[in-house]
Amino acid sequence: MVYGIGTDICDIRRIRASLERHGERFAEKVLCEGELAIWRARSARWSERGLRYLATRFSAKEAFSKAVGLGMRMPMTWRACEVVNLPSGQPAIVLHGALQDWFDAQGLRCHLSVTDESDYAASFCVVEKI
Repeated sequence: MVYGIGTDICDIRRIRASLERHGERFAEKVLCEGELAIWRARSARWSERGLRYLATRFSAKEAFSKAVGLGMRMPMTWRACEVVNLPSGQPAIVLHGALQDWFDAQGLRCHLSVTDESDYAASFCVVEKI
């Protein structure tokens, strides 16, 4: 049974402006440790690739927060929600701490899709009750 659906479109130029204004602190606010390591590695090779990575993660976390109906309020935080890629390349959500506890207590499962194109990153998230 569908618990919630969330979608988000993110203007990559806005993410670029935030990075220029706040530097790495912006990425550290949005990304978990594992995501930060990937972002730094991708940015070191090609800054645009790192920027797109950050934008897709930002968008995915926004879509997830909408699908679970919490928005960005506790227990939902940027760093409690991690976007990973499965060995197949499929994106997935990994939760941490109180958010993981809340999600498990609700008996939920998440399905995620992310994409980016030129100036935009978009995500679609379906959360189902199992």
